[in-house]
Amino acid sequence: MGVAHTFGDDINTDYIIASSRKRDTVDPQKLARYLMEDIRPGFGLQVKKGDFLVAGRNFGCGSAMEIAPLVVMAAGIRAVIAKSYARSFYRNAINLGLLVLEADTDSIDEGDLLEIDHSGFIHDVTKGERIQARPFPPLIKDILDAGGIIPYMERKYPRSSP
Repeated sequence: MGVAHTFGDDINTDYIIASSRKRDTVDPQKLARYLMEDIRPGFGLQVKKGDFLVAGRNFGCGSAMEIAPLVVMAAGIRAVIAKSYARSFYRNAINLGLLVLEADTDSIDEGDLLEIDHSGFIHDVTKGERIQARPFPPLIKDILDAGGIIPYMERKYPRSSP
């Protein structure tokens, strides 16, 4: 169970992690404290492991660099729940093993307690509601279950001993 942190539409990757912060380091662990700082100063220091980012449409638009989902993961975010995603952010997130759920987020408010179950439902514990997330195609589900594209490929195509 984690707390919902709500944001609106068109959350750009530069909002997720400001370009100015990437000049000093690209270490996601060091950058996590700056998560969303341009739109919510101090957020990266307040978010707790297992919390959720909840947004509207077009989450992760802008730059295609994978540092944005890496910083989200480094901050301990359990999953991002949004109405829709920019394609590059979505693919980077899946490849890295970050859970990105597509669902109607209108009823989720800041501070609501959320849980996710394995059948594709988001439970808003605060309101006693269940929200259906869009199901993943089998390949994407397999990649996420493996923890990302590299662990998936290592499982699917194990190296043979020389």
